[in-house]
Amino acid sequence: MTLDGNADHTAGIPDDEIHQHYADLLRNAGIVLYGRVTYQLMEYWRTVLENPTGNKSIDDFAVVMDRTPKLVFSHTLKSLDWKSAKLAERDIETEVSELKKQSGKDAYVGSPGLITALANLKLIDEYQICIHPVIAGRGLPLFENIKERTVLKLINTKTFSGGAVIHYYKPSAEKNV
Repeated sequence: MTLDGNADHTAGIPDDEIHQHYADLLRNAGIVLYGRVTYQLMEYWRTVLENPTGNKSIDDFAVVMDRTPKLVFSHTLKSLDWKSAKLAERDIETEVSELKKQSGKDAYVGSPGLITALANLKLIDEYQICIHPVIAGRGLPLFENIKERTVLKLINTKTFSGGAVIHYYKPSAEKNV
């Protein structure tokens, strides 16, 4: 996310350190949830896998992305040809509620629309928001369609040498009115 609140992957500064952080995160993920648009953007990593860049952190991230299980929510896609991806068969509330009942690895959400939908359903246990030191001036506001005030409690931060900071939040017990 940019300093002005936009979810735009092209506006950030994805340096080697950030690629390594997210590769480590995905190595331990049980599954990542995507909407159609973000999923199709993530297919870029398949091209890196087929034609490595020579940059270790980027090429390693492509390998991890390829191996990470993906669940895609789409009204228009009828099939997927990425072995580690499958289409959701049920609505997001049902799918995520089922995932939360399973023990094991974490589920991550990689699409702004799904983050909003799950926030509105109160199904997010932790927010990890990486804020890049960039003012985009335009783009998709990450929390544009949130329906209710939501109070979060800061539980951790991680600062990268390039100036990006991840803020880790849990929904607060404070009444969200």
